[in-house]
This record gives sequence, C-alpha cells and structure tokens, in this order.
Amino acid sequence: MSANSFGHILKIHSFGESHGQAMGVVIDGLPAGIQVDHLLLLNNLKKRRPGQSEYVSPRNEPDQPQIVSGVFEDKTLGTPICVLIENVNQKSADYKNLKDRIGHADDVWREKFQHVDPRGGGRASARETVSRVIAGSFAQMFLNSLQDSKQTHVVSYVTQIGSHKMDKSKLYEAPELSHLVADSPIRTPDKNFENKTTDLLLQAKNNNESYGGWIETKVFHPPELIGEPVFYKLKSELAKAVTSIGACVGFYLGSSLEPLSMKGSEFHAAMDSDHYAGIRGGISTGETITFNAAFKPTSSIKDVAKNGRHDPCILPRATAVVEAMTYLVLADLVLWKRSMTFDNSTRL
Repeated sequence: MSANSFGHILKIHSFGESHGQAMGVVIDGLPAGIQVDHLLLLNNLKKRRPGQSEYVSPRNEPDQPQIVSGVFEDKTLGTPICVLIENVNQKSADYKNLKDRIGHADDVWREKFQHVDPRGGGRASARETVSRVIAGSFAQMFLNSLQDSKQTHVVSYVTQIGSHKMDKSKLYEAPELSHLVADSPIRTPDKNFENKTTDLLLQAKNNNESYGGWIETKVFHPPELIGEPVFYKLKSELAKAVTSIGACVGFYLGSSLEPLSMKGSEFHAAMDSDHYAGIRGGISTGETITFNAAFKPTSSIKDVAKNGRHDPCILPRATAVVEAMTYLVLADLVLWKRSMTFDNSTRL
C-alpha cells in the first residue's frame, strides 16, 4: 500500500493502524532552528482526540506524542522529525464478527490489497488523522517562526450538522472566532446552533445513527504570493489536502456558493475578497482565505455502532484535521516559493 506521503518541499509520511501498536509521522523538509512548541502540539491533538466529550467516540486515547528524532534542545535540526503516539485503548474484539461497512469501503480495501487489518478500520480509520495533526502542528510552528509577515492563523469550525445550520451572517475576527470555537464542544462560534445540534447528536448516539455536514475554514493573514499559476494553484492544493481526509466529500472556495449566480459584472465589480476567497490566479493575495468542506455521515451505524465505539458525527473532531492540512499546504508552498525566488544578495 503506497501513497502514504504528502507534500512537495515539506514532505510528511504517515504510518500506523488504528489497532496497531502506535500511530506516527515522519516530517521531512523543515528548516533547522524552529522552536518546538509542545503546548501547541498538545492542544491541537486534544482538539482531535476521541473521548473528549459525550458527542464523540468514547475511545479513550491520551494521544501523548513522543518525538524520537529531528529535535534537539527543543529546536528542529533540519533532519527528519519522527513522532510516535501509542495506541493504548484498542478493543479489537469489537471487530471480530464485523460485517463490511459500505461507507468505510471494507470490501474495496480487502479486494484491492488482499491482506488487510480490519480492526478499527486499519489505515482507513479516522485514527490515521492523528499523524496529520502532528505534522500540521510542526507546519504551524514553522509559520509562527516567520518574521516577515503577520502571524498566520487558521480556524476551522462546524457550520452545519444534519439539517441544522449555523447563522453565518455574523462576521468574526480571528481572536474572537478562535475563543468561541475553542469553548464549544462541537467547535462552532454560534451558541444557538450548538444547542440544537448537541441534542441532535445525543439522540443519534442513543439511536446508533450518524450525521454529516459542513466545516468552514478561515485563514487570517495568510502568506502572500504562494501557489503556482497553473497546476499547483493554492486552491487546488487546499482542495487536494482537505478532500484527502476520510469522509470528506466536497470542497468550495468562499463562504457561500451564492456569488456563482451573479452576473460577471456584479461578481467582479467590487473586487470583493470573499468572492475570490483570498486567492486569484491560483496565488494568495494576502487577504483572508475562506473555504468550505463537506463531510458525509460516519459509516458505523445501527448494529455496527452497538458493538463498537464510534462518532455520531465526525465534524467536531475533523476541524483539527482540516486546520492541520491547511497549515501543511501553506508551509509547503512558502518553502516552495523560497526555493524558487532569486535573491541578488546571495549571488556569488
């Protein structure tokens, strides 16, 4: 099974199975001298981990990272960084008599690879995303270390679960949005929406049902002029990164699809940054980037959910993964831009 790597200059390699001994990631391409922010890493992992509230899977994994290479005296060495997280709360017996889950593609994986680990979904499990959050945290540390721009800040939040939708008419700035989302068990800034959906999720959990929905992401103070104008546009890199997350089934730029119904003279007249979502010609403008991602209902439902520990809705935990993949794309393209920019001061 190949294709477990992601990135161009900043490359990551994810490994481990849901019920194996450990999950992990190798991060290659980060410069030396970046201060490792252990609290940032732990906070990001906490947002993704199961067992954090009654609205998500009760699997109780502490997700304590072990940095085994690439860091000395709390700074990166420029060499490959390897981070491990032990699996300590597997219940493999839950999967002994498990039937194929259509939405989890159990049958497709078995037919393609012949020999697979079905416990907890193996590599197809949402447990795999812990590796992405670790890597995204190091990408975030790199972006935080840059002195040539305002600090880039990525915030993902749930805007729809089932038929319930968040009120998106109110505009939030970075600090307020981050605090509201952090304080919400379902990762939303809208308290009314939260109250409706928490009841819905408790019902779904009791009835062994599940729901999907939408996650919106805003990138405040993104690095300027990253992304290539043809095949490696910033928008296509973000779409690829986010739709690679399990259960993600859709992606669009901007906070709404309504501008697509406008006439061209209306769409382009005001140079509204939201219409362009902070990206023009595949390249970042420095304005706030906004995009939305759709996630289907989790596939472990009814009898399968009775016998295991599953999320009635993956969205609250998926916000941390969307943020991580976004940071990875941004950091990768910053490093790409640096590698292709000629600097007269360094000419021999």
